[in-house]
Amino acid sequence: MKGLYILLAAILITSCQNQSKEDINKAKQASIDSMKVEINKQRVIDSMKTEMAKIKEEQKVESQKVVVVHEQAANGNATTTTTTKKKGWSATAKGAVIGAGVGAATGAIVSKKKGEGAIIGGLAGAALGTGTGAVIDSKNKKKE
Repeated sequence: MKGLYILLAAILITSCQNQSKEDINKAKQASIDSMKVEINKQRVIDSMKTEMAKIKEEQKVESQKVVVVHEQAANGNATTTTTTKKKGWSATAKGAVIGAGVGAATGAIVSKKKGEGAIIGGLAGAALGTGTGAVIDSKNKKKE
């Protein structure tokens, strides 16, 4: 009788192991399939990002082109030259953003009421940064 119980227990254990191996294999295959789907989705996303970057770069180059026309009085021919001008943030905008960030951080650190201090500091910093940036912009215009 004991032998029969041992035999049944051994059969039960081995059949459960086979079932669990099948379940593990199915789970692995499902995981692999879902990873393949995600990889394909990511490829599409990456290709779209690449195309969008190309389009933005082309638009940026087009917006930076300036046409300069030189007229020559001697022979009556006109020549056209295309040059690119670099566009970016003005010193006023940079000053405002940097001032607001530094002012907000300082206000939050110094004040007992963190939120209120950050708001007041940010506004004060933005005002000072804007003023400083405007001075820098005016000096740069005078140089040109």
